[in-house]
Amino acid sequence: HMSTRLTKALEFANYRVTLNNQQAQLKAKTQSLLSYSINGGTFTIDIPLITFCKQLIDDGQKDVVLLDIHNNPIKVEVEKFYEEIQSRYFEVTNDYYAEYEKLRKSRKVHKILDLNENGE
Repeated sequence: HMSTRLTKALEFANYRVTLNNQQAQLKAKTQSLLSYSINGGTFTIDIPLITFCKQLIDDGQKDVVLLDIHNNPIKVEVEKFYEEIQSRYFEVTNDYYAEYEKLRKSRKVHKILDLNENGE
């Protein structure tokens, strides 16, 4: 009995390591897809940047200088920039959500199977 229980425990431990690696890879992939290059600058697309651009548009700004991730001054046409980063943000985060949910569901299924087999 002990050896099968140990085997199960080991399988589950290996599975969790694999799952954690997959989640880490997914996070890294998402971060790199949220990196946006334009006019020689690189920006991290996040909610503050999106919000700031919307504010600039609402204030009637057209061409603005923004500091990129390296603090370099980059001139952008703010409306076009805003549309690009907003659509990229939602595309990436929706994909991330779908993949993340798949991993979560597979984890639940594995846990249920594991519990059922230990319950003998």
